[in-house]
Amino acid sequence: MKKDLSIPTKVVSPAWIEITDKEFSALSSLVYNKIGIKLTEQKKTLLMGRLQKLLREYKFATFQEYYEYIINEKSGSALSELANYISTNHTFFYREHDHFEFFYQKALPEIERKLKSTNTKDIRIWSAGCSSGEEPYTLIMLMLEYFGNNYYNYQAGILATDISEKALKYANDGIYPEDRVRPLPDKLKKKYFTKAENGNWKIVDKVKKEVTFRKFNLISERYPFKKHFDIIFCRNVMIYFDDITREKLVGNFYNFTVPSGYLFIGHSETLNRTKTNYKFIMPALYQKQV
Repeated sequence: MKKDLSIPTKVVSPAWIEITDKEFSALSSLVYNKIGIKLTEQKKTLLMGRLQKLLREYKFATFQEYYEYIINEKSGSALSELANYISTNHTFFYREHDHFEFFYQKALPEIERKLKSTNTKDIRIWSAGCSSGEEPYTLIMLMLEYFGNNYYNYQAGILATDISEKALKYANDGIYPEDRVRPLPDKLKKKYFTKAENGNWKIVDKVKKEVTFRKFNLISERYPFKKHFDIIFCRNVMIYFDDITREKLVGNFYNFTVPSGYLFIGHSETLNRTKTNYKFIMPALYQKQV
């Protein structure tokens, strides 16, 4: 009788499960091929520590059993769960604030001029690797501030994607602790949040409804977008990728950026200027030339 791998069968697992070199090699290859994250040997202890709770919960005695469970689980939920555990989703509102200032003072006026000159209404912005939602929500607040009531005359809103279902659920809930919200300018905090239980803050519905959250793997072979984006934010995501994966990803971004559109990346990240057609504007900001 074929073993059912959808439900772990072990009854007892040790308090701490060690990972062998062979098991780490198998899991790191799986993560790289399916998620795009490069786990070096230095990440071995980190991976082992982050997955302990998961292995105990499922009563796996070894990492090999866990690996076999993932590759045999056909729905993809096991792989998604792995992504939740290895992804770093710590962020906060107004992180790398100079990006948001450029967005408000430079990028939005350029978009407004283009819309008027072309008599179009479509504003397309993508928060790629949106984590728990602070970035796209901040962008909507700034758009509402800039356009005022005219915002609703446009086909705007933001697409926000992430591979982590856990992060997306957090983002959809729109409830944040005080320390995540504190970096925001007081004007935005007072205008676009309400107080929630336990000292938390909740995004108001007029902001929340303007963000569409979707699960998406950035290393997918096919990007399902029918239109290009005026602006793409992908910050502090590519630090987990190797050069080959990063260059392919940036190429995909470029192909889906409108002429004169912008790509924002993390301040700890850079693009190889000899291998990208984006023009360097300032640290962590690039533009597609006309």
